[in-house]
Amino acid sequence: MRILGISGSLRRDSHNTKLLRAAARLLPPGAELELFDGLKAVAPFDADDDRGAIPPRGVSELRSAIRGADALLIAAPEYNHSIPGVLKNAIDWASRPLETAALLNKPVAVIGASTGMFGAVWSQAETRKALAGAGARVLDRELAVGSADEQFHPLDGHLLDPDLEAALGGILLELASEVQPALVGQLGLDQPSSAVSSSSRLPHGSLLQTR
Repeated sequence: MRILGISGSLRRDSHNTKLLRAAARLLPPGAELELFDGLKAVAPFDADDDRGAIPPRGVSELRSAIRGADALLIAAPEYNHSIPGVLKNAIDWASRPLETAALLNKPVAVIGASTGMFGAVWSQAETRKALAGAGARVLDRELAVGSADEQFHPLDGHLLDPDLEAALGGILLELASEVQPALVGQLGLDQPSSAVSSSSRLPHGSLLQTR
């Protein structure tokens, strides 16, 4: 099972990229996490470019990476209480064309970290809403890692808070169960989770802190 990790921060020492690396340590058996590093290369969304035969720079790579993954794990920093522009731009491109969008029916979990106390909860909510509008199957879960500059082990990068680490492991298992329902038994559930949150059921096609 291949899970694609996308960090909404371009910063080299991003706490959200660290969070994805911490997640890679907690994957269920048979799953692997690949980090997408091409977000900065994705051109700004332009509906005129969307009508062209050849997508602009970075878009084909983004769509191909999403299509090739069984599920997505997105770490969303919070910029001015909302979703980062580069991440929203990627979602917009991956939501097109509507009938064959890379995000269509793709299982996705959203997590986030910030140096503030709230752990990017507003950005995570906005990201889940945008993904649901793009047709993805979005887990109704969040992981708020506040005070992120104090949360990661300086040597191996694992989460220092055992409760956060356990919660992250649970989200990963739930995400994997959307791809492989046989894993549901490990969650203690009778059936796969309902992936889309009640607050994020939107029709398909609806279009600062240290991170």
